[in-house]
Amino acid sequence: MPQKIEATCVVVGGGPAGLMTGFLLARAGVDTVVIEKHADFLRDFRGDTIHPSTLEVMHELGLLERFLLLPHRKARQIAAWIGDRKIVMADFTHLPTQCGFIAFMPQWDFLDFIAGEATKLPNFRLLMSTAAEAPLETDGRVAGVRARGPEGEIEIAARLVVAADGRTSVMRTAAGLEIEQYGAPMDVLWFRLRREPEDPQETFGRIAPGRMMVMIERGAFWQCGYVIPKGGAAELRGRPIEAFRDEVAATVPFVAGRLDEISGWEKVNLLTVQVDRLKRWSRPGLLCIGDAAHAMSPVGGVGVNLAIQDAVATANLLAGPLRAGTLRDADLAAVQKRREFPARVTQRIQRIIQDRVIRNVLAADAPIEPPLPLRLFDRFPFLRRLPARLIGLGVRPEHVAGAVSSSRE
Repeated sequence: MPQKIEATCVVVGGGPAGLMTGFLLARAGVDTVVIEKHADFLRDFRGDTIHPSTLEVMHELGLLERFLLLPHRKARQIAAWIGDRKIVMADFTHLPTQCGFIAFMPQWDFLDFIAGEATKLPNFRLLMSTAAEAPLETDGRVAGVRARGPEGEIEIAARLVVAADGRTSVMRTAAGLEIEQYGAPMDVLWFRLRREPEDPQETFGRIAPGRMMVMIERGAFWQCGYVIPKGGAAELRGRPIEAFRDEVAATVPFVAGRLDEISGWEKVNLLTVQVDRLKRWSRPGLLCIGDAAHAMSPVGGVGVNLAIQDAVATANLLAGPLRAGTLRDADLAAVQKRREFPARVTQRIQRIIQDRVIRNVLAADAPIEPPLPLRLFDRFPFLRRLPARLIGLGVRPEHVAGAVSSSRE
């Protein structure tokens, strides 16, 4: 017999969207269970960016000071090298937030912190090593989740299931929700290289004919993202690892002397880039948020930011109806109405950059001139505030209901 659990809400997925949703709902008095299929949060090369809008949420929750005691690196600007020319593209120091920077922090530290705060609440439960298998249904309405944990099958009955289980969402697939695919011209290879004292002190991008690479400064090491044409990983992996090292050295010459750290292809992780969005984010008893509702491109590193904003909006809009037992299908639709516009606009900007910049760079075989917007950022520094706002705050930033003021002190 399966173990039976009852809750008001069950959240599938212990990533940023899922854990934050569970925490905020429990904080608002909703009996909540979060299930996560892995035994811990230790997955490398996940979105490790904590944007100013997310830091603002932490401030509103009264957690910011303790949160920033965790090891992190601050990026107050984002720059790109095009040939020998450095161009600052975004300056976060002017944002009207508590923190005028992006914090680079291992995502597992972020998730451990949120989980630690959530488990202090009496109406929050986190079930690790527990994988969702299918929704439970009653009279055509999702009424919970069937899952498998360390001790066998579990049935969790709930008024609402929040699917926050990522771009390969089991719950989304089982619900039969229709997805619009937008495609992407690239994938990304992620790997690490050690940092040396004489290395640059900032996160930056490097653009060269046919090559594009992001170097994220993480203290003792660089987290490196090497952009390749879509579907090009198999052909690249079919060559000796030395050929890949040569390409990296040609793109970022100062790391040439340490590329033996990439000892084989097992040191290189592939991120298959996809951009998609559900036409409808919900059906009776089920709501999709985060990547389960809208998979984002890595352009701007805003996926985690969008996921957190979805979580805040979900808790703001649904906590009251869940507590009162009056949740309606229209309440779920209200979350999509609130969050679809930011997702749509952000994906549109990402697709323009993918198609007009990244695609052209990867196809180039001659020196590249900075496009006009970048030249304007270089000449008129105040223009850097616009991309900083789009990246750092996003479209329609959310605020925790009943929280302290979010104005900068």
